[in-house]
Amino acid sequence: MNTTSGRRTLTPQRKIPAMCQHSSPCPTADSADREAAQLVAHHPEQGWSLLCNGVLLFEDTGELLPDGQIIAPHRPLGIEHVMTAA
Repeated sequence: MNTTSGRRTLTPQRKIPAMCQHSSPCPTADSADREAAQLVAHHPEQGWSLLCNGVLLFEDTGELLPDGQIIAPHRPLGIEHVMTAA
């Protein structure tokens, strides 16, 4: 159902606008280097940042992509969790 409210057209499917307005565009949300995109919003007190490609980047290195896909945290282990061979 498409309706026009005078200001915008509403559609049943959510459209994500292109946020990257840079002269050399940032990596897309589905590229391997998506974390290299520029910050749009940064909230360290809440533990998250929004990148211009629509990726939500969390403090624990987890990510939420614009299509709803979840990327598990991938930070390196601390030295107390590293095992050495005997």
